[in-house]
Amino acid sequence: MKTLAVGLVLLVLGAAALVSGTVPLPAAIDLWDRVWPVLLFVVSITVVTELAATAGVFTVVARHAARWGRGRAWLLWLLVVAGAGLCTVFLSLDTTAVLLTPIVVAMARQVRLKPLPFALTTVWMANTGSLLLPVSNLTNLLAQNAMGGPSPLAFAALMWPAAVAAALVPMALIALIARRSLRERFVVPAPVGVAEPVLFRWASATVATLIPLLVSGLPVWMPASAAALVLGVVFAVRQPRSLRLGLIPWRLMVFVCGLFLTVEALHGLGLGAALANVAGMGNGVGELLRLAVTGAWGANLANNLPAYLTLEPVAGSPLRLAALLVGVNAGPLIVPWGSLATLLWHERLVTMGVEVPWRRVIGWGAIAAPLAVVAGTLALGLAR
Repeated sequence: MKTLAVGLVLLVLGAAALVSGTVPLPAAIDLWDRVWPVLLFVVSITVVTELAATAGVFTVVARHAARWGRGRAWLLWLLVVAGAGLCTVFLSLDTTAVLLTPIVVAMARQVRLKPLPFALTTVWMANTGSLLLPVSNLTNLLAQNAMGGPSPLAFAALMWPAAVAAALVPMALIALIARRSLRERFVVPAPVGVAEPVLFRWASATVATLIPLLVSGLPVWMPASAAALVLGVVFAVRQPRSLRLGLIPWRLMVFVCGLFLTVEALHGLGLGAALANVAGMGNGVGELLRLAVTGAWGANLANNLPAYLTLEPVAGSPLRLAALLVGVNAGPLIVPWGSLATLLWHERLVTMGVEVPWRRVIGWGAIAAPLAVVAGTLALGLAR
């Protein structure tokens, strides 16, 4: 409800800016032309992942991971790192936060391990691991458009050094923090079947087909929408009660639309010019660091999406946009509102009764975020 309330306030502010002329109508139309494919993708991929979860796809993957862990906590943790990374890269960081977090927590409890190191791994990997592909993060989709629409492979060719460096740093920190827990052993759980085999097969096949299509060069909203339609039809036939209004993240859509309009209004009031003095203008490593750090600060002060939107006009080049992405994607590890994924992650943990020691998490994040941003930006600058 908080997301909805904030979104409605932002929509009212944006509408006022539109009526007053702060945001000209042509600018608003251009903004809509730019963001509607992003919004459609977010809705579609959310529907796909929710229905796939209902069909048991992610639960089965978690059970296999527990068996592949062979009774060793450190090996199970590495599998969670890999799973969170792959889920984030191909299905977005919000998918990791919403769906993988409860699976990982349930898996840790099933084998009687402390859930916090595994839960922290999912949210940190969701943020820092979201640099590689356009579909990995909403900010990436916006940056892809600002870069001139490079293919997913071209985008990955630019971003991979930063993506690897930014993801490895926080994972190394978790390994250090949780070193005692990760030395524990556990009993491998027995395999369990799925409740609806037909739905499971359809959902598994749909997700398996969707993943390569998301990096094929097609506009990502196309395969995501097709996958959502396929699963919607299958569930309408086999399990119609699962098709509910809650599948569509309409609260998030209200929030994002209001945010876009409000940031556009702030630019009309001169915010971009003021930020140019803070973020710098060059492509040298020092200037890239300056921009990335500014983005990271903005993400932790407000949220990574408005931080990106306000700084995008002063980035100016694909390399600087990449540095900005490092800041706003890998930077929001400190405060719970730094990214929507972190808010969703915390909400899931609360519903599962997992206590989050925020003082410790914020302290760890205050170490991990600067290291991840600096490592990712240096890797980006030195690899060009």
